[in-house]
Amino acid sequence: MKRKTNRAGGFLQDSPGTGGEYLGISSPGAGKTKPDGASAGFEASVVQWVNTLIDTGVRHDASDIHLEPCADKLQVRHRIDGALRDLPPCSKDVMAQVISRVKLLAGMDIAERRLPQDGSIHVEVAEKTIHIRVSSLPTVHGEKLVLRVLNPEKVVRPLEALGFSPLNLERYYRFLDNPYGMVLVTGPTGCGKTTTLYSTLQYLNSPEKNILTVENPVEYRLERINQVQVNSRIGLTFAATLRSALRQDPDIIMVGEIRDTETAEIVTRAALTGHLVFSTLHTNDAVRSITRLLDMGVKPYLLTASLVGIVSQRLVRLICLHCRDSYEPSPTDLAMIEASYPGKEVTRLYQGKGCAACSGTGFKGRTAIHEIMPVDEEMRQMIRSSSNTDTIRNCAVAKGMIPFIQDGIRRSKEGVTTLDEVMRVAYSAF
Repeated sequence: MKRKTNRAGGFLQDSPGTGGEYLGISSPGAGKTKPDGASAGFEASVVQWVNTLIDTGVRHDASDIHLEPCADKLQVRHRIDGALRDLPPCSKDVMAQVISRVKLLAGMDIAERRLPQDGSIHVEVAEKTIHIRVSSLPTVHGEKLVLRVLNPEKVVRPLEALGFSPLNLERYYRFLDNPYGMVLVTGPTGCGKTTTLYSTLQYLNSPEKNILTVENPVEYRLERINQVQVNSRIGLTFAATLRSALRQDPDIIMVGEIRDTETAEIVTRAALTGHLVFSTLHTNDAVRSITRLLDMGVKPYLLTASLVGIVSQRLVRLICLHCRDSYEPSPTDLAMIEASYPGKEVTRLYQGKGCAACSGTGFKGRTAIHEIMPVDEEMRQMIRSSSNTDTIRNCAVAKGMIPFIQDGIRRSKEGVTTLDEVMRVAYSAF
């Protein structure tokens, strides 16, 4: 980090350095009037500080930039590799001006401070266009802003680059070979479901196919794919859009999320009428997705007739390649591995020591671990007979499903991530 001195008045305490020119940001909502004298210098400093903040976040691969008003300062944080990191704060004296500047760039109403708002910014960084989604939320100390950085290069990727094991990737490809049916991608918020779905659509995208998506919001624009953004305020809900989408002669439909019974029923029926349907659910593992849909009111006979398979995933941090080092597992490590993955022999594990490249964390980047459950006739019979989740899970494992923990231990043995990281992420699934 570089200390930045503000020559116009000294109100910026610290600002991360970019090591280059300040970023040029364009927005339809940006104002064009420029005050004279000291206020012009004051405004220029605010503009420069906001530009530098966004530029630094993008260049450091932050997924989110947080601006959090406190009693005596504006706290700034970046979410990098899933973890929030503090940056030097901004003085309280200019907190309102900084918030207003970001809202102006995002095309939001700067006079409205009592209600949440959403907006967007497009920036150019290293000759790449980056889309930033901005969300505001009123708090007791002022408006909190979160800037979600959406980099298309990090979302639309080859399926082989998403962390699938060879066996899991082969199973997933089999899901995609189906001419119709429903494929679910599940997991908590921020686990990479959108990346998996967008990469899947890109893989399936061809001139012979009509692909349609229903999303809220549309995070990335994909060529040759018809994307619809729902708007509940005018009645354009998931369910209403899906009904119309089915009259658009689609081959493949992607629904951003199954949130209610009506959407769930339309999705399952669409999968029965000659469409390949993809969607997401917020569930802890693959098996619980079935329970969730049944609890939402989907009839067992509809679910069993439409469901092809379920992918559940989590993100784990990658060990920094610049400071990765191997070590001999401790008795505690070996006992943990034996309890989670009986018979798995591990002689070396890996960890990052921490260096300048990873800001001392020992991690740089993230990848996914997966749990992939094909739904065959035996499992369909279990669903129809309302078997409990443990029975279905045991059947899936007996048929070759690799649980999260085992897929994670495989990655730790390969030196991709640490055993502690696997345990932190995988045990949250149970």
